Amino acid sequence: MSNINVWENAEPGVKRKIFEPGAGLMMMEVHFEEGAEGYIHSHPHEQLSYCLRGKLEFTVDGDKKVISAGETIYIPSGAKHGCRALEPSALLDSFTPVREDLVKR
Repeated sequence: MSNINVWENAEPGVKRKIFEPGAGLMMMEVHFEEGAEGYIHSHPHEQLSYCLRGKLEFTVDGDKKVISAGETIYIPSGAKHGCRALEPSALLDSFTPVREDLVKR
């Protein structure tokens, strides 16, 4: 069953919607309840996250950075990263190449 353009639960208090990917690029929208976390993980894909609303604290290879609405953070290939919502928040995440581990067609 496809998960394209459908909201699905990721972690507790976190839901995401994966948009139709291109050949080498994809995006997804991620919503966080206050205090919810995107667990620490890594992947070989480059990631750029744009904060649509709210405020999130990211940890990237041990370094912490807070971003708010209108700001971005770049996550390099292989970096161990995660985030915590300091208030109700939403992100637009872009990945290259496509995260086939997330896309169910």
